[in-house]
Amino acid sequence: MTEHNNNAAAAQEPTSQFSLQRIYVKDLSFEAPKSPEVFREEWNPNIELDLNTRQRALEGDFHEVVLTITVTVKTGEEVAFIAEVQQAGIFLVQGLDDASQGHALGAFCPSILFPYARETLDSLVVRGSFPALMLAPVNFDALYAQELQRMQSAAEVQA
Repeated sequence: MTEHNNNAAAAQEPTSQFSLQRIYVKDLSFEAPKSPEVFREEWNPNIELDLNTRQRALEGDFHEVVLTITVTVKTGEEVAFIAEVQQAGIFLVQGLDDASQGHALGAFCPSILFPYARETLDSLVVRGSFPALMLAPVNFDALYAQELQRMQSAAEVQA
């Protein structure tokens, strides 16, 4: 009898589930304000990279996560090009505690989206007749940990 009750209790416990539902480009932008002149100059680029993530709850246990990557490339003081992608995904996140869900949405999901965003940016930049960016991998776990630390420090200052 006890075994039957244990099995019934185990069947009623919420199980955690994580699955990718869809990956898509939400927004895409490319500007080359100094073309065609930039193609006649020596190519000595200075690359600025800006990463940002955001998420929002959808219906049920679905969440949209958006990874925004903005790349500004300058030669000297002149902007050669600006490329930006908002790579998004819909994820099912179910049965996780708050800390685990925060990590999944803040670090794991952007890690999944990053290769798609990198490929999209490379393709876009090459179509603009510039060399591919070949962005290095990003440690989203470390960035998430830094953001948690920053938020904790800010909360301590306000307290």
